[in-house]
Amino acid sequence: MSDFLNDTDEILKHGSVLPHWQQGEVMQFVTFRLGDAMPVTKLRQWKEELAIWLIHNPKPWSPEHEHEYHQRFTWKLEGWLDEGAGSCLLNDPGHRKIVEDVLMSFQGERVEHHSWVIMPNHLHLIFTPKIPIETLMKAWKGTSAHRIGQGSIWQKNYRDTLIRDGGHFANAVRYIRRNPAKLRAGTYTLWEGPRASRVK
Repeated sequence: MSDFLNDTDEILKHGSVLPHWQQGEVMQFVTFRLGDAMPVTKLRQWKEELAIWLIHNPKPWSPEHEHEYHQRFTWKLEGWLDEGAGSCLLNDPGHRKIVEDVLMSFQGERVEHHSWVIMPNHLHLIFTPKIPIETLMKAWKGTSAHRIGQGSIWQKNYRDTLIRDGGHFANAVRYIRRNPAKLRAGTYTLWEGPRASRVK
């Protein structure tokens, strides 16, 4: 089984509003956020535009379609997240430590992490799933929310992208490294495994 997306192999799909894809143990680049990290009006507009665009551009996408998707939707959303809206609960080192421990609790068994960053109001992760991705997400969100003890803190959904090739992996690693560039020390946590550490 390859680490990277194979267009000829079966892809398992779930989710209706924001479709999620998994192809065996192909690496994933995932973003999820705190429930209050996105202004409601901006998020509603983004979802409406995305729904219309997906009707006219169903997967699988050509490289041109994927580029357009990221320009119109991914980077717009990432920019809003980086503005630091909401409670920014993960500014707190104790809360971040809880999330770190939850992420790494099954490292090498249910998941193989390559790189992740915990920002004040969202996370980016690159990992190889060993079990269904929705099971991982449910465990990470549910367990961390329970241990933090402030109710249901996470958004209901998440954004995932199958890693296409080595270049895509390297770009995703660099993106995660750069994401906290404007933040002060002590307000984020960046982690890299051996494979990501080799990316220059």
